[in-house]
Amino acid sequence: MDKLVHIGLMHYLTLAGILFTIGVCGIFLNRKNVITILMSIELMLLAVNINLVAFSAYLGNITGQVFAMFTLTVAAAEAAIGLAILVVYYRNRNTIEIEDMNRLKG
Repeated sequence: MDKLVHIGLMHYLTLAGILFTIGVCGIFLNRKNVITILMSIELMLLAVNINLVAFSAYLGNITGQVFAMFTLTVAAAEAAIGLAILVVYYRNRNTIEIEDMNRLKG
């Protein structure tokens, strides 16, 4: 009656694929809100980290987990810098709409 389910590599790859697809859809479907775009990028990086750790565990090598830690560090820095830029931009323009950001060109 109690069935033990073994979670294998394909389960992790499927989860990562779903998360990556949600992240891509979040970028393409919502191009007006910068915070949503940043969250979608973070979701895509999370999917890549799941792949790195899953393959690392599957192959018995720690290299993928080390790369995942570097990716997490870069993602945290990207989020902090992106939000800091948004705060400064909002203070100057009183909006964070992407359509209004074309004034940053040139």
